[in-house]
Amino acid sequence: MAQTLKFGNKTWATKVGSTLAYNDENANYKPLPFAFTRSTSATRVNKEGLIEVVTSDRPRIDYTDTSDGVLLLEKAATNLVTYSEAFSNAYWTKEKASIVSNAVISPDGTSNASKLVEDSSNGLHRIYTNLITTSQNNNYTSSVFAKKGGRNIFGIQTSSGAQPYVWFNLDKGIVELQESSIVGKIESLANGWYKCSATWNSSSATNDRVFIQLAKSISNTSYTGDGSSGVYIFGAQFEIGNVASSYIPTQGSAVTRVAETASGAGNSEVFSDSQGVLFFDGSVFATNENLCISINDGGATGSGNRVELLWFSDGKFYTQVGNSGQEFISSNTLNNKILIKYGSGTYHLYVNGFRRITDTYTSLSGLVSLDFKRQGSFTFKGKTKELGYYNTILTDLELETLTSYKSWTSMVNELNLNIIYNG
Repeated sequence: MAQTLKFGNKTWATKVGSTLAYNDENANYKPLPFAFTRSTSATRVNKEGLIEVVTSDRPRIDYTDTSDGVLLLEKAATNLVTYSEAFSNAYWTKEKASIVSNAVISPDGTSNASKLVEDSSNGLHRIYTNLITTSQNNNYTSSVFAKKGGRNIFGIQTSSGAQPYVWFNLDKGIVELQESSIVGKIESLANGWYKCSATWNSSSATNDRVFIQLAKSISNTSYTGDGSSGVYIFGAQFEIGNVASSYIPTQGSAVTRVAETASGAGNSEVFSDSQGVLFFDGSVFATNENLCISINDGGATGSGNRVELLWFSDGKFYTQVGNSGQEFISSNTLNNKILIKYGSGTYHLYVNGFRRITDTYTSLSGLVSLDFKRQGSFTFKGKTKELGYYNTILTDLELETLTSYKSWTSMVNELNLNIIYNG
């Protein structure tokens, strides 16, 4: 196998404005970097499992989901919660509850997490934000980092419509219960912390709030508190969209993280017009946008000289080689090992070890650039574990091996499934 471009696969090197792809044939290393842009700072989860701030125009290698790291590329997002960490501030109304500041080490490794503590009266024990301006028929996502502190059940609620809610179990690390109109998600971090999020559509509200509520159990959410139990919390966020993006700290006003791009890896010596294989291992964010990874001739949008992986906003996955394209409809095209093999006027799509599409194309010429976007549009948003290019045709066995998983456990974990042990 002649792999003329490598990127990721546990090996990362970045600097301001660049992240490294390379060629290492014959033990001669040749840099083929992606140009990278993001004009604001952003956060990532580092190898130690801690949240850290990354300065502007520096790529983020994120370790939230894997010890191998991924290149994280996100769309622009604004945290509309204006005091994301200062829960003692009057911006957060306390209802039969109080806040103990600097109570424990937070997900960023410093002693700045708060404890939401129930009082000893009977009723709902919670805090909530000032009103946040929203618009009808938009998706919104609220998130907060949480750790058990006497209580292991807590909920995120919104005032939109009939106040949909999600209840989380911080002992089991699961979404315990959610209304049909809201979608919850929980992700494990270091030191007993979880990132908990809730997504809903503001179908009938133009103003909203974020509620963080304690519970004795799923069936006992209004109760007499003991005056000391609660949940540790950190980093509240409220943003437009159906994905909880990386944490955006705020200290008195809304803060925006701008979109980021990576493009321009490779050259005409790397890519073959006559035959080749483009391989991707990673996941995309379900952002209701069109997303793309492409090899192209560097020209304008609409050029027929391109090899593309396309995730469409309608949930369909699409391939494009030259001027020929085909839809691949799958229940899961968001987290996969995917490749396109092209040559002699025919191309094949492989997904997770299986050939899914065979189609023909007329011609390709002038391929010079690998981009996390279509030329001028469809900017990719997701997590890339590995990206590679081969300038020769691989055998069916090599293609199956490349897109298959190395063990049952790695397959289940990488596809974000639950492992159920029997016996």
